[in-house]
Amino acid sequence: MAAKRRRCGSLARRAKHEKDPYVQRARAEGWRSRAALKLEAVDRRHRLLRSGMTVVDLGAAPGGWSQYAARRGLRVLAVDRLEMEPLDGVRVLQCDFSTDEGLRWVEEALEVGAVDVVLSDMAPNLTGHPSVDMPAAMGLAELAADFAGQVLQENGIFLVKVFQGEGFDAFRRRLAASFSRVTVEKPGASRPGSREVYLLARGRSV
Repeated sequence: MAAKRRRCGSLARRAKHEKDPYVQRARAEGWRSRAALKLEAVDRRHRLLRSGMTVVDLGAAPGGWSQYAARRGLRVLAVDRLEMEPLDGVRVLQCDFSTDEGLRWVEEALEVGAVDVVLSDMAPNLTGHPSVDMPAAMGLAELAADFAGQVLQENGIFLVKVFQGEGFDAFRRRLAASFSRVTVEKPGASRPGSREVYLLARGRSV
C-alpha cells in the first residue's frame, strides 16, 4: 500500500508539473528548463546582462540559464560535474569547480581576464528534512560565493540560489560585506510554496 501511495503521489506531482504555466511557456519558447524564465525575470527587472559580458554558469545542467545568457549575446562558460548537451554559443566544461584541478580547468577555459557575472542555480537533492537540506544547500551557495570571489571583476554580479532558513541571514551578510548591494529575488517561475529564493549581489568590491 505504501508503494502504491508513493506512485500515486508521484503521478499527481507529475500532472501538476505538466500543467504549470511556466513549464508550458518554457517548452513553447524552446528553453531547456523553466529555470531560464527565472533568470529572465531577474534580468528584465534589473537589466543585468549585456551583450559581450563574460558569464560563468555553475551547476549549469541541463542548461536553461546558459541558454538564456547565450541568447542575450554573452560569452558563456557552463560548468557542471554532470554531462550537459552542447548549446550554441556556450562552452561546456564538465568538472568539479570546487577542487583545485577543476578551478584550474575553469580558469584555462575562460581565456579572458576577470569575469563579469557568476550564476549559480545549484541545489542539492532534497530529502524533505530541513536539518539535512539546509546545510547542503548553504554549502553549495558558499562554494559558489568562494568561486565568485576568486574570478569576479570589480563591480561584477553574482546571482545565487538559496533557501530561506538556517544560515540564510549569515550568508546574506557575507555577500553584503563584499558587494555594494544585495537583494532577495523571488521570480514568478519559482514555486510559491518553496523556500527557494535568489540573492542578487551587485557591485563587487576588490
